[in-house]
Formats: sequence, C-alpha cells, structure tokens
Amino acid sequence: MLKQAIGRIFRSSVYACEGNKVLPWTYVPSCYLHSGQAHSAPRSFFGVEDFLDDDNSKPYTYLKGKKSKNPNKHISFKQRTIAYMEPFTLDVFISKRFVSASLTHRVTSKQVAVAGTNSKDIKAVLRSRSDIPACIAIGRILAERAREADVYTASYTPRDRDKFEGKIRAVVQSLIDNGIDVKVYLD
Repeated sequence: MLKQAIGRIFRSSVYACEGNKVLPWTYVPSCYLHSGQAHSAPRSFFGVEDFLDDDNSKPYTYLKGKKSKNPNKHISFKQRTIAYMEPFTLDVFISKRFVSASLTHRVTSKQVAVAGTNSKDIKAVLRSRSDIPACIAIGRILAERAREADVYTASYTPRDRDKFEGKIRAVVQSLIDNGIDVKVYLD
C-alpha cells in the first residue's frame, strides 16, 4: 500500500519553485532544514563518525576526541627523537588472573620479548599466577629473553589508571635487578 502511494506521488510530477530553480518536491524539505546543508552522515552507536579526509577523496573513520587548539604547535627536539634515542618500551599488564609484560620497539611496533604467566612453561611452576612472586618471575624471564634479543635498555611510562607500586613495581624492579636498565617516567 505504501509502495502504491509513493508511486502515485512520483507519477503526479509535483515540483516546487525556489527562485529561478524548479526542484522536485522530495528536495524541498531538505533544502530548508539546517541552512541547506545535508546532514545525512550516520552516527555510530559507539560515537564513531564517518568523515572525509582533507582531499574529500577517501572516507575514513575518526574517533571523536579532543582536538589540539594549536595544530601547528612547535614539536621539541626531544619529542622528535625520543623514539630513536630510547627505542624500546616496557608494557606491563596485570589482571586478577594473570600478569604479562613485553618489550616493544617504538619505531617498528614489534614485540622483542614477551613473558606472561599464562604460558604453559611458566604457569606449571608458579603457585599463583597473579601475586608478587609471579611478578618477580615474569621480570626475571623477560630480562633473560630481552638479553637474548640484545636489548639492554627500556623506558616505562605507567598508564593513566596505573600507579607505580605493588605488582607493577615488582616487575620493573625485577627487570632492573636482572640487568635491564629501565627508565621510569612518572608524570
């Protein structure tokens, strides 16, 4: 029934005049809304919207976030060279069930050494997979694997929600005790 009604409307050739232009009736409501701009970009459920890049050639997905007030801001020499001066970063993840740590190369984003209490060889030896002795063991094993890969220095910056104490400090201290020089950057 709806299909028939829409078919009749399209066949009746209803047009509207706007200035010197003759527009089909389907365009008339959209040209008066939102100052003539079409707002038909669908919004995702998770706050991600589709935009076009600067050339308006390729669509890409952009996660909404804070934009810099000054996009042409001066970038210091340290900010430009830190990825090459300190190429390896330490990443520590601690959950209620397990502990894992990895050394990652900043420029290539490749993991050089990885250790976790979920691996078969480690979880068979440990009594608990998430306590302080497990963290110390992970630090020792990660240091051995890093030395095999010729990595002797790393930098660690805690995530926003992490505090540098307890289990995280045990992993980092174990790495330092086993011969890996770790620079800790606390904000």
